Amino acid sequence: MTTACTELAVSLEGASNFRDLGGHAGHDGLTVRRGLVYRSDHLGRLSSADLQRLTDLDVTHCVDLRGEAERRALPNRLPGVLVEHLGIEPTVLRRVRDRMASAHGLGRAEAVELMCETYRDFVRLHGAVFGQVLTRIAEQRAALVFHCTAGKDRTGMTAALLLGALGVHRDDVMADYLLTNRLYRRDARVEEPAPPEVLEVLWQVQPAFLHTAWRCIDEEFGGIDAYLAGPMGLSPALRQRLRDRLLAQD
Repeated sequence: MTTACTELAVSLEGASNFRDLGGHAGHDGLTVRRGLVYRSDHLGRLSSADLQRLTDLDVTHCVDLRGEAERRALPNRLPGVLVEHLGIEPTVLRRVRDRMASAHGLGRAEAVELMCETYRDFVRLHGAVFGQVLTRIAEQRAALVFHCTAGKDRTGMTAALLLGALGVHRDDVMADYLLTNRLYRRDARVEEPAPPEVLEVLWQVQPAFLHTAWRCIDEEFGGIDAYLAGPMGLSPALRQRLRDRLLAQD
């Protein structure tokens, strides 16, 4: 694990892929503040020590991006934290089941394409949800964490849009995105039966997934600024509030 990864990661007993989104260079030579926004996988198995750690981090608000069935299966254990559900229902596992049941079957290449299609759907269908998450972040006074099940796709897309709104270079956004492959601890209890090479694609991240989303934003919506203002519904005043809260001199 690199030094940068070690600095960002928060070690928890009952969750993985929990990390600080601060430290990146953003607009006008400012730096994203640490200790204000975290991303994670699901928070349904936190220990008492984990809960104390979140208290120490001043986490008072959680945005849960999971769908209804996911939340029922693994309800968050976050006493004292306001949990808000802004769900994006998962689709890739249904598509995997459908493909495996078909005559065509499913291999690594098909799994990659299913993931890329999932990211196109994020951009095309769920801009309003991502906009709501960024609005919550702009309005918070204490720290906030957002998460899905593995903290890699819905969470990764949210993190990429947040960092993009703050002017973080896409190379640095990609670096944060790919940290999932070092930090996420796979959990067989949330995995669907599939060939090992397919599971490897589904439960990791690849540059192609996020590049697919960026290409869709650029080609179909006119770039990140237009996407933030359009599908995500972020006014200039809200975007400035977000920057004022999260950007500072290093």
